[in-house]
Amino acid sequence: MATTKPKARGRKKTQAKAPVDGRRRVVIEGVVPEIDGGRFPIKRVVGDAVVVGADVFADGHDSLACRLLYRREADAEWSEAPMQALVNDRWHGGFRVDALGRWRYTLVAWVDPWTTWRRDLQKRLTARQDVTVDLRIGAELVRAAAERAEEEAAAALEQVAIHLENPYEPGAELVGLPDWLDDLMERHADRSHATTYAPELGVIVDRERARFSAWYEMFPRSCAGGGSAEEPQPHATFRDCEERLPYVAGLGFDVLYLPPIHPIGRSHRKGRNNNPVAEPGEIGSPWAIGSEEGGHKAVHPDLGTLDDFRRFAERAGELGLEIALDVAFQCSPDHPYVREHPEWFKRRPDGTIQYAENPPKKYEDIVPFDFECEDWWGLWQELKSVFDFWIEQGVRTFRVDNPHTKPFLFWEWLVGELKAAHPEVILLSEAFTRPKPMYQLAKLGFSQSYTYFAWRTTKWELEQYFTELTTTVVREFFRPNVWPNTPDILTEQLQFGGRPAFLQRLVLAGTLSASYGIYGPAFELGEHVARERGSEEYWDSEKYQLRRWDLDRPGSLAEAIALLNRVRRENPALQTNEGLRFHATDNEQVLCYSKATPDRGNVILVIVNLDPHHAQGATVDLPLGELGIEDPAHPFQVHDLLTGARYLWHGPRNFVHLDPHGVPAHVFRLRHRIRSERDFDYFV
Repeated sequence: MATTKPKARGRKKTQAKAPVDGRRRVVIEGVVPEIDGGRFPIKRVVGDAVVVGADVFADGHDSLACRLLYRREADAEWSEAPMQALVNDRWHGGFRVDALGRWRYTLVAWVDPWTTWRRDLQKRLTARQDVTVDLRIGAELVRAAAERAEEEAAAALEQVAIHLENPYEPGAELVGLPDWLDDLMERHADRSHATTYAPELGVIVDRERARFSAWYEMFPRSCAGGGSAEEPQPHATFRDCEERLPYVAGLGFDVLYLPPIHPIGRSHRKGRNNNPVAEPGEIGSPWAIGSEEGGHKAVHPDLGTLDDFRRFAERAGELGLEIALDVAFQCSPDHPYVREHPEWFKRRPDGTIQYAENPPKKYEDIVPFDFECEDWWGLWQELKSVFDFWIEQGVRTFRVDNPHTKPFLFWEWLVGELKAAHPEVILLSEAFTRPKPMYQLAKLGFSQSYTYFAWRTTKWELEQYFTELTTTVVREFFRPNVWPNTPDILTEQLQFGGRPAFLQRLVLAGTLSASYGIYGPAFELGEHVARERGSEEYWDSEKYQLRRWDLDRPGSLAEAIALLNRVRRENPALQTNEGLRFHATDNEQVLCYSKATPDRGNVILVIVNLDPHHAQGATVDLPLGELGIEDPAHPFQVHDLLTGARYLWHGPRNFVHLDPHGVPAHVFRLRHRIRSERDFDYFV
C-alpha cells in the first residue's frame, strides 16, 4: 500500500535580508575637527592645512589602511591624503586648502590584507619558518590587485606574482621585491568592504583677512574740520572723509569700519546724550535707519551721493584700507519699509507700531522687523538684497549689528547664500550676548565675532577666556575680534585707569588676538568720561551728535598704535591664534604669554602689567623647550619691540619690572641663537 509524505506544517522559512554589509569590519570614530557631529563646518583661510585625527580600528589583528578624502564642494572627484597610525588606534593626516569657498572631507578605511601579509611574513622569516605557502598567498594578493589595475601596472604586478609562485629558494625572493610594489598595491587595494565615515564634514575657506586684521571704527559724519564755540560743527561729507584716510592708514589699520551711512529718521529722534527728545537741528542716531530720503540702500544726503561713497572707498583701497559697512536690520518709523510693507512689523493693541525695547531701556526711534510675520520669506529676500546692493558697490566686509536678535535659520540661509556667490565676503558678528548664541552664529558662518574681552581684566579671567577660545573646539569655528572700546562700551577700567589703562588694553588686544579693533579717535585720544556714574556710555557720545576731534592733541596714542600694528605685520606669530600659551608668574598683576609659529622661527613673548596705577615686578617661568630654546644652559636674548631694548636672559626663570606710567608691557621677540655673552652686542 502506497504511503504519502506528510505535509510540512507552518510557514516556509525565508532567509532574512542582511541589514548591513557585515564584511565592513573597520570602525571610524573620534574624528577631529568635527563640529556638532558634522552639522557645522570648521573655518580656515586659503593656504591653511586641515589636520585631521581619528580613532580607526577593527576586530582581530589585521593591519588597516586609512585615507583622508577631500575636495572642493563644487568638484565631483575626491583627492586623497594618507593617514598615519600613531598609538592606541589613533590616526593622523592632513590636506591643504588652496581656494576660497566650501570644501568637504571624510575618511575611508579598510582591512589591508597586503600589509598584514608583509608584517606576518617578516615574523615567520625571523622565526625561520617555512614560508612557501605564505609566498603563494602573497602571489594571490598581488594577482588580485593586478586585476584591478590598468594595463601597465597590471603587467608589472603579474610578474611579481609569478616570481612569488616560483621561488628559487623559500623566502629569498622577499628581499628582492621591488621598492615600488607597496605603492602599487596600495593604489589598487580592494576597498569593496571599506568603511566610509559619515557624515561628510565641511570647511569654510576664507581669505587671510578673516584671520588677521586690524579694524578702526570711525563716524564719517564727524570728519569735517571747522566749527567753533559760536558755530556748530559742520556735518562731514565723504570728500571730508577722504582727508582722514591717510591718518587711519598711517596708524597701520587695514579695515576702516563705518557705522550706518544711511538716511536717519526724524520720528522720536534721540538728542544729545540719548535725550529722548531731540532739539531742533540735532542729527540723531545713525542706527535709526530710514527716512523719506531712503533706507538701507541709500546714502545720507549730508554725506553725499553713492558715487561719492564709491570714490571714497576707491581712495581707501589705494591706501591699503578696506571699507567695512554696518548692516543693522532695523528701521526708523520713517523708513520706506514701514509704509510699503507694514506686514513686516508688529503692532501693539493700541494700533501703534512696536518699537525696540530691552527693558527698562526703550528705543522709540527704532522699530524691529517681525521675523514671524506671514510674509517672512519676502522679508528674508529683501534683507538679503541689502547685502547684494552693497556688494555691487564693491563692499566685501560687513559688521552685522545685533545678529543674535534675528533667527538663526535666517542667518544660516543668508550667510550660506552670500558665501556661495561671494566667498571673499567677511562678516563680523556684533553679538554681545550669552556664549551659546555667540557660538551658534559663528557656526552658522560669521567670519569673525566680537568677544567679552572688554570686560576681562584680571589675570585669571584673561587666561581662562583665551584658553577657551584658542585651545578647545571653539577655535575651529569662532574667530575672535577683540575691542577694548566701542561707541557703546567705555569700561570702568578705561574710565579710571588713565593713559596706562589704554596702553595696557591696546597691547593685550593686539597680541592676544590676531584680529582686533578700536573705536577712534576716542581711543587714541583717551576719551574716558562716562555719561553718568555706573554707565558705559560716553558723555557727548558720537552716536547722537557730531564731534570735533583734535588728532594732534598732546598725549595721543597714535604713535603707539602705529608701532604695535607694525609689530603685528612683521611677526607671523601674531597673525594667528594658534600657538598662544600662558606662562606662570609669581604676581597676579603680571600676565605672561607667548605666541610662536609652528617651526619656532618666530617666537613672541608678551608680559603685561595689569595694574594701571602701580609698578609691578614678577618672576616669569618659561618652558624654554616649547619656545625653541633647546639648551637652557645657554643665554638667549629678548628684544623688546616696543622700546628697542635688548636683554640677555639665563634659564627659565627671569625677573621683570613694569611701570605703567612708562610702558606697561614688554613685547619681546626671542633670539635664541646666542652662544655666549660675547655674541650679545653683535646679534641682529
